[in-house]
Amino acid sequence: MNTKPFTSGPGENAIVITRVADRQWHALDDDLVVGRGHAEHRPDGRLFVSIDAWDDAAFDRLAEAMPAELPAPLYTVVDEADAELTAAWQRAGFTIRRREWEYAVPTDPRVTGLEAVLPPSGVTIVPAGQADEGLLRAVDRAIRDEVEATIGWRSMPAEVIPRPEGDTIVDPSKYAVAAAPDRYLGLIRVVTVNRPRIGLVAVRAGEQRRGIARALLAHALGTLHRSGSAAAWTEVHESNRAASALFQGIGARPTSSNLELVR
Repeated sequence: MNTKPFTSGPGENAIVITRVADRQWHALDDDLVVGRGHAEHRPDGRLFVSIDAWDDAAFDRLAEAMPAELPAPLYTVVDEADAELTAAWQRAGFTIRRREWEYAVPTDPRVTGLEAVLPPSGVTIVPAGQADEGLLRAVDRAIRDEVEATIGWRSMPAEVIPRPEGDTIVDPSKYAVAAAPDRYLGLIRVVTVNRPRIGLVAVRAGEQRRGIARALLAHALGTLHRSGSAAAWTEVHESNRAASALFQGIGARPTSSNLELVR
C-alpha cells in the first residue's frame, strides 16, 4: 500500500493518496475519502485512467500520484462540454489526442430515407446472428488491415467492449453482413445495453461507393425500428468525413462530443 502526503494549503489538512487495490487509489482528507482514481486497460491494450474528486486539490494530487505508478502512455476520455474537467487533466500534463462526435440516429425509415434502399445487384444482407463466423472474421480482418494501411484504425470509433486478447469479433451474433456468393463485403455491429449502439459499419475498400454501407444501415435501423427503438447512437471521429456524411445524410444529429487525452 502506498501513501504520499500532500498539504493542499496553509492551515488545511494534508491530502493523503493511498493505493487501495490494483490500479485503484483513494484521496483521503482526515480519513475522509475525497477522491477516487482508477486505471484499466481498454480492449486495444491502452491504459485509461479516471478520477472522481470533490475538489481541485484532491484531483490534482491523484493526477500526480497515479502516473508515477503506471506505465506511459496514459489516456482518459472527457465530455468536451465539461471544460473544468478537461482543464484539470491538462494541468496534469494530458493533451488532446482525438475528438469523437456522438450522434443520435433515427430508426424510422420515413425519417432516414432508407425505406426503399436495397443492396446492389449480387449482394445480400445476412441478418445478425446468421453470419458464417469464418467469413465474418475474414472480412473483419481484411477491413481492419485496409483501414490501418490508410487512415489508421485510430480514426475509427474507440472500442470499449471487453474481448479476449487478439480477438476483434466480440460477439458474432451482433453482426449483420453484406454478402457476395463467395465472401462477405461489409459488416455492421449493433449492441444494445441501455440503448442501441452502432459500434461499427465498414465495407471492403474495393467495394465502397456501391451503396453497401447504406444498405447495411437500412437493414440494421429498420430492424431496430420494428423492435420498438426510436433511435440508436453512434460515435464518429471528427476526421472521418465519409462516416459523418453517411450518418448526417440519414438525419442523424450530433448530441455531444468526447475528447480523448493522452499523457
